[in-house]
Amino acid sequence: MAMEIERKFLVTGDFRPYAISRHRIVQGYISARSGRTVRIRLYDDNAFLTIKGPSFDGGLSRHEFEYAIPKEDAPALLALCEGGIIDKTRWLIPAGERTFEVDEFHGDNQGLVVAEIELGDTDEEFPRPEWLGEEVTGQRRYYNSQLREKPFCQWADHNCPSAR
Repeated sequence: MAMEIERKFLVTGDFRPYAISRHRIVQGYISARSGRTVRIRLYDDNAFLTIKGPSFDGGLSRHEFEYAIPKEDAPALLALCEGGIIDKTRWLIPAGERTFEVDEFHGDNQGLVVAEIELGDTDEEFPRPEWLGEEVTGQRRYYNSQLREKPFCQWADHNCPSAR
């Protein structure tokens, strides 16, 4: 059974010099209820259907299944999604044997930059670069499915730059 174990952090410094690649991601949610999500994602020129189960271990792990779909189907599937599309650039940064995925959000979530690292075990140690900030693992408002409903620019505790 597919299991995702990941930790999530805010980014507080310049991570770009360490990136080995970047990718454009546009995604929407066909369903996002009770911690279960069905997502459509365009990742550069590829398309995927992802099904995630509810989180456990304080948001550290969950079941995840991802399947490639024909990219020609993605626009029609995105049109079926619930309101709010996530648009972001993902930067990949090596960290020992693992890789940080740093998501720089656009549109209504502009100004938010979050780093995630997938681990093999909940207790696994990993390097912590100087640009890595506060851990937000398990904080629902940082989930992409939540950012589409209440974007970063609507948070009362944040002054977001105007979306471009």
